Amino acid sequence: MNLLDVRGLTVEFRGDEGHQNVVRDVSFTVPESKCVALVGESGSGKTVISRAVMGILPTKAKITAGQILFRDNRPNGEIIDIAKQDPAGSSMRAIRGEQIAMIFQEPMVSLSPLHTIGDQISEAARLHRDVGSKEAFELTKDMLRLVHFPEPERAIRAYPFELSGGLRQRALIAMALICRPSLLIADEPTTALDVTIQAEILKLIKEVQAELNMTLLMITHDFGVVTNMADEVVVVYNGEIMEKGSVEDLFLHPQHPYLKALLNAVPSLSMDPEDRLVPIRPIKPRTHPIDLPTHSNGKTQAFRGTPLIELEGVCKSFAFKNQRGRKKRGMTAALDNVALTVRRVECLGLVGESGSGKTTASLAMLRAFPLTRGKITYTTKDGPRDIRDFSEAELFQYRKRAQIIFQDPFSSLNPRRTLNEILQEPLIIHSMGDSVSQAARIRELIDLVGLSPRYLRRYPHSFSGGQRQRIGIARALALYPEFLICDEPTSALDVSVQAQILNLLKDLKDELGLTYVFVSHNLAVVDYISDRVAVMCKGKVVEVGPTRQVIDNPLHPYTRALLKAVPEPSLEHKLDFNALEGAGSSDPAQWPSPFRIQYSIIPFLIEMETDHWVCAPGMEAMRDAESWGGGHI
Repeated sequence: MNLLDVRGLTVEFRGDEGHQNVVRDVSFTVPESKCVALVGESGSGKTVISRAVMGILPTKAKITAGQILFRDNRPNGEIIDIAKQDPAGSSMRAIRGEQIAMIFQEPMVSLSPLHTIGDQISEAARLHRDVGSKEAFELTKDMLRLVHFPEPERAIRAYPFELSGGLRQRALIAMALICRPSLLIADEPTTALDVTIQAEILKLIKEVQAELNMTLLMITHDFGVVTNMADEVVVVYNGEIMEKGSVEDLFLHPQHPYLKALLNAVPSLSMDPEDRLVPIRPIKPRTHPIDLPTHSNGKTQAFRGTPLIELEGVCKSFAFKNQRGRKKRGMTAALDNVALTVRRVECLGLVGESGSGKTTASLAMLRAFPLTRGKITYTTKDGPRDIRDFSEAELFQYRKRAQIIFQDPFSSLNPRRTLNEILQEPLIIHSMGDSVSQAARIRELIDLVGLSPRYLRRYPHSFSGGQRQRIGIARALALYPEFLICDEPTSALDVSVQAQILNLLKDLKDELGLTYVFVSHNLAVVDYISDRVAVMCKGKVVEVGPTRQVIDNPLHPYTRALLKAVPEPSLEHKLDFNALEGAGSSDPAQWPSPFRIQYSIIPFLIEMETDHWVCAPGMEAMRDAESWGGGHI
């Protein structure tokens, strides 16, 4: 029996530029107690469909055709056509929240920063379950326990900014479930979350769905999530359904070219090293002799694999302050005796959960802040230099050679500057050429990343996410750097756009002789682009080695836990949710011997295989520094 039946749905957006049908003649069903996944790229119409079901379309949108038939499960319930309901009417308000609930994509935006978690979750209970404030808070605590929220009694008094991304997502789930709806719509519920937290959220949704006999409509572009959660799949492109059927049929026997193209764009841990992602809209960097910097020559290739940047015993601590920002309440170690080597013309992947120190370590390489202890050596033409000793002029020159691609391109691009001004700014700051040569360089850069010169007068808001990320790459390349830090550059992108960016970075690395540090929590992405990988946890490097060697033979329990939590886009390698229970402890004191780290012990690395290092302080035979070679990696 179907709980939701969408028939011929058409949604029109009306604006200054005319009318546009963003959803056209969409039909699908959601069977009771099953999970249906809506899959497609950004802009395909997935979220518009879900908002039409919830009756929360924006004011400029209107349902012009079709039916949204929902079977009301209340006593004397009947089949209701949501498309004909007044979105602000009492009938629709009674359905929304009580019968149909939604988990939104970005919890920090969806939660009010001015109200506690308890107030926001209990509000739904007071509105729909006819209970008082005291009973509503008791229901809130019960629901927080159901979603495995630590210390619910304290959590109800917490504000969203005090919670991690995973806990904010759990709070949204609790808010959606407090009225025990029959249909739950989950709009990208795990986008940009760590793999371990993502696995926890997926397991939680599955458990709650089974316990409450709930029906699930999941919106996602992650095929790993689809294979682990969905019973049926609906593939949407440009507002129309391309293909639909059971998850087994669509993955084992895809028929539509668009679905086949999406599947070919998904990175997987089972890919061979020589395999290449196939994006739907490929980008081929068009390099010319003038694009090639001075370090991309035979001499650089001759030094391929030699150290470019070395971190030795790097420590960085940050102070906690009171609410007024005055007195220190304590210190937290973001980096704890980190030792790493970044080699020329290689890509070193940094992986780990949020708060593991990945971004802090990469920013330390740019001397973005002073270190607490340790040194970072950069190999110049005159030999190795500690970047802490750079004068102001030397640091200015170093910043030309070392650049960064930020995680969120929209936040890192000035909304008041055009593309031309954004790319010209670093050239002006570093006095590189006159206006004529700068204009020529700008055109080379946009050609390099596959953009058109006609975009030069556009502002960032008029570009797609993938285009904005390419602008970030072009800006980072403007000064002919030799070293790029890529900080989660594909974390929130569609699989097809992600494939574009990853292939572009690989091609630029080979053609321009670049060196990368690629920060990510997606091990499949790191496996595809990186030559070596370093796994970090609580500011410590716990394992380093050639990427394929670490993926195929992980030695540290934390690395094994990360790999177990990766949702593979394959029906043959589904997540074992039971095996995830307690497997990924991020507390070094809880790791089994010989990997357990006591906080009074300085961590060090031992070479277990050729160029494959692991942090295992309990190996008594390796404690002598002479037996493990000093820990340089």
